[in-house]
Amino acid sequence: MLKSSKKDWKSCGNGGTIEKFKRLAASLLLIGLMGFLAACGNKDENGTKVVLTTGFGKDEIFRIETISCKLPEIMIYLTNSQNQYEGVFGEQIWDADIEGITLEQNVKDTALARIAQIKTMNLLAQQYGVELSEQEMELAKEAAGTYYNSLNEAEKEQLGVAEETILSLYSEYRLANKVYSYIIKDINPEISDDEARTITVQHVLIKTYTLDGTGAKVEYSENARANAYEQARKVLSLAKDGDDFEELIEKYSEDNKGTYSFGKGDMEKNFEDAAFNLEKGEISGIVETEYGYHIIKCINTFNREETDANKVKIVEERKKEVFGQEYDTFVSTLTRNLNENLWDSVTFIHDPEVKTSDFFDIYGQYFKE
Repeated sequence: MLKSSKKDWKSCGNGGTIEKFKRLAASLLLIGLMGFLAACGNKDENGTKVVLTTGFGKDEIFRIETISCKLPEIMIYLTNSQNQYEGVFGEQIWDADIEGITLEQNVKDTALARIAQIKTMNLLAQQYGVELSEQEMELAKEAAGTYYNSLNEAEKEQLGVAEETILSLYSEYRLANKVYSYIIKDINPEISDDEARTITVQHVLIKTYTLDGTGAKVEYSENARANAYEQARKVLSLAKDGDDFEELIEKYSEDNKGTYSFGKGDMEKNFEDAAFNLEKGEISGIVETEYGYHIIKCINTFNREETDANKVKIVEERKKEVFGQEYDTFVSTLTRNLNENLWDSVTFIHDPEVKTSDFFDIYGQYFKE
């Protein structure tokens, strides 16, 4: 599972598109990305056995101990992810890259990591004796029928998929969630109000960077940075003199959001430390972060509703940590094979008739997690 990411102030201009890419990539994960499969060498840095890519069956993408992944399975994951992206951003999305890696490669790696982790969790379920009930198997069959019947002939042919493949994927998906719930079932830590305390602040941001044509961050020159600091000093002076803070936000801030509610660990440290040390109505000095200079005003030092919600989030994170430790220990014992040649040959399907994107939505209709 993924830990909640820190909020940032890069959502203005071209940077907003890049951030949306990253958020969507995160939302496509069930449990979280892991660098799981490799194709050469004897042991990785964790001591996990890694086996050369030999002896694969037809269309076999990878094998983890006794469980394997075939090409139609990965194509279901990959094509649904591809079409979700294109449904939001259009086909031109694939011209973008994230930190030097093409978005297509990023989505491929995400799909591979996702299905590998689910299959690994099925092995973990065997170790714990966790199985699907007859009712769950029946729901998986109904879900598989619904999804398979939603595919047109072009989709069935190009994905190379049969209804039995869909059933297997939904069953594995359900079992992965079930073993996760089994392992964390007794984890219920007590979270204090102070630990979960959520505050609300407003801020004015004067940025110390710009974005180039690709959305990459470019730091200001020393002179431009000095000018930004002088602008921040001006805003601080106006705020201390009693000017309406919301009007200052509207006039001067370079963030598209003026108000943030957050708990400890959610924001950049300098911003968070300054904010949590303010009393209600108090205004900070100039606070520097990687995004620029901030002037912060505390609106509320304790938000009951947000704090209670944050307690729930912290408990979930603790559960994920416990599961992650158990999972990592288990993974270190496994032999893993990746059919590197076949995997490198896998590409997106660019066919206007192949638009399937609701594989995971249909799962959610039958299984309420």
